[in-house]
Amino acid sequence: MTTAPSPAPTETTEPTSALDRFFEISKRGSTVGTEIRGGLVTFVTMAYIVILNPIILSGKPDVAGDMLAFNAVGAATALTAGVMTILFGLVTRLPFGFAAGLGINAFVAFSVVGQVTWPEAMALVMINGVIIVLLAATGLRKAIFDAVPFQLKIAITVGIGLFIAFIGFVNSGFVTATGSSSPPVGLGVNGSVATVPSLLFVVTLLLTGILVALRIKGGMLIGLVGGTVLAVIVEAIWHIGPRGFDDEGNVVNPGGWGLTVPALNGSPVSVPDLSLVGAVDFTFDFGKVSIVALVMIVFTLLFTNFFDAMGTMTGLAKEANLADDNGDFPRIKSALIVEGVGAIAGGATSSSSSTVFIESGAGIGEGARTGLANVVTGVVFLLAMFLTPLTSIVPTEIAAAALIIVGAMMMAQIRHIDFADFRVLLPVFLTVSVMPLTYSIANGIGAGFVSWVLIHAFSGKAKSISPLLWVVGAGFLIFFARGPIEALFGVGI
Repeated sequence: MTTAPSPAPTETTEPTSALDRFFEISKRGSTVGTEIRGGLVTFVTMAYIVILNPIILSGKPDVAGDMLAFNAVGAATALTAGVMTILFGLVTRLPFGFAAGLGINAFVAFSVVGQVTWPEAMALVMINGVIIVLLAATGLRKAIFDAVPFQLKIAITVGIGLFIAFIGFVNSGFVTATGSSSPPVGLGVNGSVATVPSLLFVVTLLLTGILVALRIKGGMLIGLVGGTVLAVIVEAIWHIGPRGFDDEGNVVNPGGWGLTVPALNGSPVSVPDLSLVGAVDFTFDFGKVSIVALVMIVFTLLFTNFFDAMGTMTGLAKEANLADDNGDFPRIKSALIVEGVGAIAGGATSSSSSTVFIESGAGIGEGARTGLANVVTGVVFLLAMFLTPLTSIVPTEIAAAALIIVGAMMMAQIRHIDFADFRVLLPVFLTVSVMPLTYSIANGIGAGFVSWVLIHAFSGKAKSISPLLWVVGAGFLIFFARGPIEALFGVGI
């Protein structure tokens, strides 16, 4: 199914302990040691969210002029990620880490709080989660999942792989915005790899790639730790410092580190600020925001949350060789319900919707196959509440190398699609390409669904389309046209 390295099967698949029986470790050809390594790798590649989520959510005034505190958002992010990752691992026995969803948090920070307060915005996130749980519990979410053609499920996997890789390239500074319409992106600085952090990304990528190619156990983790140690040494010698912006928006220290500087200053331990837990408000002021606006906000959150998670879980399950030919994987209904609970938990802690993270593919690439890896990841996230200074040591440029490796592994799934039929080729191409180009899994899935329905309907294959796919396709048309719809009703989100 994949070119990813997998642990050598044990001599027997019979469980050797209660822990083994519960997580089905031997049955899935894994070991406790492999699961621990995989869980650590997943945390390392996800750890940036403890820093990035506060950057996105804090410092943004809502309609009342209030803002979220950076440290409080960071602590809430780590707490929610830890609890939800452990819960998902125990309930589903799957190695999919949870944390605040990128895209959803940006939508909340840059669009939603322009009309409501932060507590009200997080209440809307919780409402979105309740709807998702209901859809999953009634089986409707699974029914929609089953209605998706096999080729689109594979395309979603491949698209997520390219999306992961693109995130890695951007986070590393290897790919940057040019500031012009053509080309919109370019290589590094002025067309070359001109910064030390980007160079260390390349070194880490090649080192990790060699270790993975040689099927060295722990290759991914060795590469990440080695790259981080090298980054700490380089920073200690040359004092590169962070990259930032001045008051006029000009880049300051363009050759600096991105989100985190690999240096530990002061005490490595800090007391977590959990003041945002429970800071939600369901008493909306309809004098300031209309019901239509609130409905459109929830609709947008729902579609983004719903299909991002579905596509991500499909891709990760296939990468772990846990999905069948239809894309189904063990305890899928429970997985979909718990994912909805993640949105509720994220809203309740003001850390935004917590959802399955595509970076979990790094741990899967290391060999993680069970929920035990999730328990490891979750426990480290809970420790991260107290060890934020240590968490921030791993630079995003180093973590980005693992994302490229995972993206390459997931790309291999495309070999299972027969491109002889153009009815299949175009929707698959749109799914795969739109995800990274628009920086959204939901956009890619929507483009694939809508094009699949329309092309098959108008080329004599209308009867082959599931009724649910028609409904979902229509829903995505509304999703893509939500701007004009909002304008028609005189609202703006």
